[in-house]
Amino acid sequence: MKDILRFITAGSVDDGKSTLIGRLLYDSHSIFDDQLEAIERASRQKNNDEIDLALLTDGLKAEREQGITIDVAYKYFHTPKRKFIIADTPGHVQYTRNMFTGASNCELAIILIDARHGVIEQTRRHSFLCHLLGIKHFVVAINKMDLVDYSEDRFYEIVREFAKITEKINVPNINFIPISALKGDNVVSVAQENMPWYSGSSLLEFLEEIDTDTAVEMQKDRFQVQYVIRPQTDELHDYRGYAGTVLSGCYSVGDEIMVQPSGLTSRIRSIEIGGKPLLEAQAGRSITILLEDDIDISRGDWLVKASAPSQVTRQIEADICWMDTQALDLSNKYILQKQSRTVRCLIKDILHRIDIQTLGEELQTSTLTLNDIARIRLRTAEDLLWDSYDENPQNGAFILIDEHTNQTVAAGMCRAV
Repeated sequence: MKDILRFITAGSVDDGKSTLIGRLLYDSHSIFDDQLEAIERASRQKNNDEIDLALLTDGLKAEREQGITIDVAYKYFHTPKRKFIIADTPGHVQYTRNMFTGASNCELAIILIDARHGVIEQTRRHSFLCHLLGIKHFVVAINKMDLVDYSEDRFYEIVREFAKITEKINVPNINFIPISALKGDNVVSVAQENMPWYSGSSLLEFLEEIDTDTAVEMQKDRFQVQYVIRPQTDELHDYRGYAGTVLSGCYSVGDEIMVQPSGLTSRIRSIEIGGKPLLEAQAGRSITILLEDDIDISRGDWLVKASAPSQVTRQIEADICWMDTQALDLSNKYILQKQSRTVRCLIKDILHRIDIQTLGEELQTSTLTLNDIARIRLRTAEDLLWDSYDENPQNGAFILIDEHTNQTVAAGMCRAV
């Protein structure tokens, strides 16, 4: 089990995401005294009799004024069992792109549902986006149970509603927990008094125990060159190091590697970190690789194991979430950024768009608007290395940028090469 759990809270406006995170921080004693004093003062200014825990995450002035989350807020806390990084993301449909960004590095999603309203459009949209991003662990937290008299029948009614979503998306690990973020029921400790019919763990207890290891080190070996180091001093006249981060897999001295897209091969002579030698480096390590042969390698090139090269192509099929207020124009060219590489590209076809109400596929569509999710066929001006996002997210993700406005217009995941 990993020591750090990264998770996202996702739900509609006023479902209580920020209050839930505030409750987790407050009840786990993870708030500094000055923070507590500040939110107590802010709560009094709003004429609240109780502490407004949402103020712990809604840090922007506009968020406090409107009472909604706009930006992605990251919070950090720990218990004796684990460390946590929380992405509190907006619920308003206008800010779905912010939610998508916040979810991109998470291992678990808390899908928050208001017990009064049940499953709504944003529930389906957020669940589908988390599924697209490869999040395999869902906690469906049915909040505001205090406003439905802690009804067991209402809880299981919503569980059955959400089952209709899981018929369309594959979520290997899903758990349902009834909570009241405002009152603290089943958030940090189990609410035996109010919900004696619930026999599961509290939300925090579940988060402390869930095993989300994705075995990145077992995925295909991928290292992209970020910088070519050439000191050209008398002492290091022939030094040529390739600096970057091991995105997945493991690299060892003596490994036979292939440079892609050129296809040239060599062996790893040495691996360094901070000038000190290493025998091997696993995923997540920022290292410098030196090769036995002097070959042409530039920023953006990939060093992969010669036994498991990646696909080199100019055309892929991908799922994208459209993030721009300007609709997609198939006649426009866009800039595709993938790790440190940027190339021009063209969206050739929209294969289908997702109907958020049914999660079905709409085949006849010629454009995309803000927050639309679709499968596209895309062609780049240069060869790029691709793995399917499902097999290796580190080498399957990209963003699209409008070359005229420099705005990020879409985030995408390669599905087929």
